[in-house]
Amino acid sequence: MNKEFLEPVAAIARRAGDAILDVYATDFEVQSKDDDSPLTRADMAAHEIIIEGLRELTPGMPILSEEAANVPWEERRQWDSYWLVDPLDGTKEFIKRNGEFTVNIALVSDGVPTVGVVHVPVAARTYLGCTGVGAFRQEQGEAPEAIQTRRPPATPLRVMASRSHGSEAVERLLQRIGDCEKVSAGSSLKFCRVAEGSADLYPRFGPTSEWDTAAAQAVLEAAGGAVIDTEGNPFRYNQKADLLNGHFLAVGDPEVNWTRHLD
Repeated sequence: MNKEFLEPVAAIARRAGDAILDVYATDFEVQSKDDDSPLTRADMAAHEIIIEGLRELTPGMPILSEEAANVPWEERRQWDSYWLVDPLDGTKEFIKRNGEFTVNIALVSDGVPTVGVVHVPVAARTYLGCTGVGAFRQEQGEAPEAIQTRRPPATPLRVMASRSHGSEAVERLLQRIGDCEKVSAGSSLKFCRVAEGSADLYPRFGPTSEWDTAAAQAVLEAAGGAVIDTEGNPFRYNQKADLLNGHFLAVGDPEVNWTRHLD
């Protein structure tokens, strides 16, 4: 069983979150990576803590992090199980100082995220999920509380949207749905809102990478939801040479035919 990883991985994520907050409290500098995405000292500090912690927890298990993603496909395609990490998801939100950034750690097995931890440093809140066990939300110093998705969806439908990455395709979808409420948030918090039953749908038609979504997908699916592509197929990882995700829908109630609203 993978459930024994939940608490130790959550502890690693919290340590990374503390390091992020140490930088957050300073007048930090922002650099640009090769793809022009922002990078701060907080990204690297969290990365180093997570890598060290996971290597100690599971010696020999491969680790793929956003800050160390140059693993050749010929090597990566041989992996059955590996850790997939975004040390600081929502760097743009971090730079804006709006608090909507997370630490994401997932265990991916045969393309499926089976364990996920999403830690929200500013809120001192952690979301945990494990296939076959369930999903939980834990406030600092308190016991984990079980969470589940809202089934059936609410009326009006509550739809999560990216705060920093708006999309005309999402706006068209909202128009086709009709009776809905749009709520904006940053980072993988959008998945977590669906997982805890405070939203019903998170559509994403813009670019994301595999480390952006895996941990939160594990939480959402453990809570009873699903992440599907625009054809309705399950969302999978490490299936190709590049690490870019296709478009997807993160849904609270998998029994609903969500793809009927698409172009």
